[in-house]
Amino acid sequence: MKPLRTQALAAHVFCSLLISVLATSCVASGGYWIPPSSPPTPAALALAPQIGLQSEDPPVVLLEASPTPSIPPAIPITIEPIDDPTLTAVSETPTQPPGETFTSPTLLPPSATPEIYVVDTAPILYYAQAADTLKVVAVRFGVTPAEITSPEPIPETAFINPGQLLIIPRKLGNTTSSQQIMPDSEVVYSPSAVNFDTLEFVRQAGGYLSSYKEWHKSTGMKSGAEIVQRVAIENSINPRLLLSLLEYHSHWVYGMPQGREQTDYPMGLVLPNAKGLYNQLVWSVNQLSIGYYAYREGRLTQIRFSDGATARLAPDLNAGTAALQYYFSKLYESQRWLDALNPDVGLPALHTTMFGNPWERAKTVEPLFPAGVTQPQLILPFMRNWTWSYTGGPHGAWEQEGAYAALDFAPGSNESGCVQSDAWATAAAAGLVVRTGPGLVVLDLDGDGYEQTGWVLVYLHIAEKGRVQLGDWVAAGDPIGRPSCEGGFATGTHIHIARKFNGEWVPADGPLPFNLGGWVAHAGPMPYTGTLTRDGITLTACTCSNYLTFITRTDDDP
Repeated sequence: MKPLRTQALAAHVFCSLLISVLATSCVASGGYWIPPSSPPTPAALALAPQIGLQSEDPPVVLLEASPTPSIPPAIPITIEPIDDPTLTAVSETPTQPPGETFTSPTLLPPSATPEIYVVDTAPILYYAQAADTLKVVAVRFGVTPAEITSPEPIPETAFINPGQLLIIPRKLGNTTSSQQIMPDSEVVYSPSAVNFDTLEFVRQAGGYLSSYKEWHKSTGMKSGAEIVQRVAIENSINPRLLLSLLEYHSHWVYGMPQGREQTDYPMGLVLPNAKGLYNQLVWSVNQLSIGYYAYREGRLTQIRFSDGATARLAPDLNAGTAALQYYFSKLYESQRWLDALNPDVGLPALHTTMFGNPWERAKTVEPLFPAGVTQPQLILPFMRNWTWSYTGGPHGAWEQEGAYAALDFAPGSNESGCVQSDAWATAAAAGLVVRTGPGLVVLDLDGDGYEQTGWVLVYLHIAEKGRVQLGDWVAAGDPIGRPSCEGGFATGTHIHIARKFNGEWVPADGPLPFNLGGWVAHAGPMPYTGTLTRDGITLTACTCSNYLTFITRTDDDP
């Protein structure tokens, strides 16, 4: 054991070094390392305590922001001579004050240069967020489920009640900041955006977007505002966020793009096949969806910046913040990433300026998955006594990536490929048809007319001929249209069905598994793989349509 005075001296030097390097107090764990190889700009210094990431060459080193004060572990500190009148106990040449009798202090015996190792072993006190599960929380925090405890019982597979206290061992050392900068309800097309009028907002803003038009084969000529609204509703990403990102990247909403790059690539992705507003927005919502749902489902724990540096995501982020951290990492190197996420001058500040405080709106609608939420009873989405095949396990709800919320079924046929079918797809539950389009039928199960609220079923690849119409009310089992290849990419006649709740895609395998007449979906190791199980019978998803995929809704089924 080192003498107490040596420990005091070491602690003093340790604090001094931390203050000079981290610009924070010795006892705070929220300081973030600034690389000595590249002196920080004033903006970076102001930002570091808030966002918590600075670039390093190589690689990026990040320190976790934690509600429990801590000091980074295992940092060797070399004691050097210092000039501090308060620490005379180790002075080699003590000075005798005039007129006083000098009493020599007891000098510490010489010893080898000490090293100070300060390790924070205090557990993390984490309050569960909406859609948290024990397994996912364990993955984010780098622990096993058995290591997580709570004063209340923790469900093994169901959602943990929002706000429940979890006690988690501290295992991660370096992560991005856990400061939350965007609510979940501001990223997904949630109830807080039900009355938001995208077209009117763009018109009043009066920028380049208000006069922009773009032609597409599937939709014809559309205005810029219509394109924003289309991408938002199809992918269930909040149009407010798309507009603030568009303004942040290229000034399209209130002003004019500066130069050809901002005109052709308004969301900042400069690739030949990504030219134009629609392509740029589709790419953006894909990245937001990956960040949001992959983090939510425990499939994303690390981000990689455009300069190749990597960072572990803070385990206590909300999904909305993780979505933005992931999104900007696909565009920027680490320093510019910090600037974009700066809550005072970056995208969060611009978003608040444009639309008001998003956290105030969130208070009225979150949590998006309240305690006790359950899936309503759903039946298989086809007619009785018709045999179909289970051709696609859990996979992307709209685009190929993001939430693995969809399942695919194909009717029996003597031909492969995109052929006309006499089979009918049916409503898995009673609901109001609130949106139709090429290959599309959307059923609102609570009947309030908004697909941003409550449970919603989304069908794709429904043939236009014979399809239900906007405003129709259908009962469970009623035909809604025939399967086809219409609406999006398809290699064969089938239907694609996915669920949303309060605007958020619901994973087909998870705490609220897709349950169709007792057939429960389970994900496989890759998208489109997986099984359906009921009463000991297992079907394996495959486009081969063999007997292991056959499924029939019999007279005994719901």
